[in-house]
Amino acid sequence: MTRVPVKNGGLDVALKRFKQKLARDGVPSEKRKREFYSKPGIKRREAKKAGIKNAQKRNRANRDY
Repeated sequence: MTRVPVKNGGLDVALKRFKQKLARDGVPSEKRKREFYSKPGIKRREAKKAGIKNAQKRNRANRDY
């Protein structure tokens, strides 16, 4: 369970820190991923697309001009 202390009634700051901690733990993306069922073949296809996209980004970043 994620806990964030509230100091001097700073609820806004505590809420912001709580959301940051949840995002770092990957809770929103995990929820989005589990919201709908996707077939294993579609998961593989999306993973392959993501790998190609990341490789292109790395290649673009490593170019020497």
